[in-house]
Amino acid sequence: MSETAHRVHTASFRAIPGSARALVPSVEDSLAARLLPFVLSLIAGSVDVIGFLGLDGLFTAHITGNLVVLAAHIVAGSDASVSLVISVPVFVVALAATRLLAARLELSGVAPLSPLLLLQFVLICGFLAIAGATDPRANANTPGMIIAAMLGVSGMAVQNALVRIALTGAPSTAVLTTNITLLTMDLGDILLGQRDSAKARDRSRRTSPAVAGFLLGCALGAWCEAAIGLRALALPASFALLALALGVFATLHRPFGGTTPAHPTNNVNLSQSNDSFPRPRQ
Repeated sequence: MSETAHRVHTASFRAIPGSARALVPSVEDSLAARLLPFVLSLIAGSVDVIGFLGLDGLFTAHITGNLVVLAAHIVAGSDASVSLVISVPVFVVALAATRLLAARLELSGVAPLSPLLLLQFVLICGFLAIAGATDPRANANTPGMIIAAMLGVSGMAVQNALVRIALTGAPSTAVLTTNITLLTMDLGDILLGQRDSAKARDRSRRTSPAVAGFLLGCALGAWCEAAIGLRALALPASFALLALALGVFATLHRPFGGTTPAHPTNNVNLSQSNDSFPRPRQ
């Protein structure tokens, strides 16, 4: 490898040693980066519906849904599964751990995208390995199934965090309600010819693949779970491997020079890490 090529390759992963800023890819940098939100949405949709169908109504990617179901169990006086009860605190802890890991990577000058995608892949593979090897008739409250479910919840927590801190301009990939709201509002602005229709068009271009990916992931996941049970988790695990490959490619092929803030701490719109939304100056 030539000296120039080596410098570009190294710069794809590193910024200033000891700096809190790392080279973070943007969804505009390469085809791989543009495809990544769609693939991540496939993961979220498929793993969510497979978990719901195979784990007694547990949402691995939809924490709001777990709160609603848990509240319904409490009001009805019925028993809720252990996984349902602990899913929200586990999700929060996994988010916090992911943020701390990303901060450590940033301080080391390492772009966090690929390591976080690798972590998600490992967690989903763990979910598959335990749940897929368990008797389909097993109770969701068995220790093995609880551990498997929490690996799935943790994997989706990592995904929710990484689009905020490791991929500039990416929409949320696991919150369909928010994305459909944004997409509908933006399409309305475009049709009405509002002054900000150019920004709305740009946002809709980024949001629509995430909506399509989530819906497609749900459909594929439901079909696979009906056919082979929790072994269908091989589907999101495959998508996670593809996402990892895209993440590595996106990081390596980020334009050389300069650094991008690794996390949009001051985003005005907290539902979406999108440069089209105004931000206060750092």
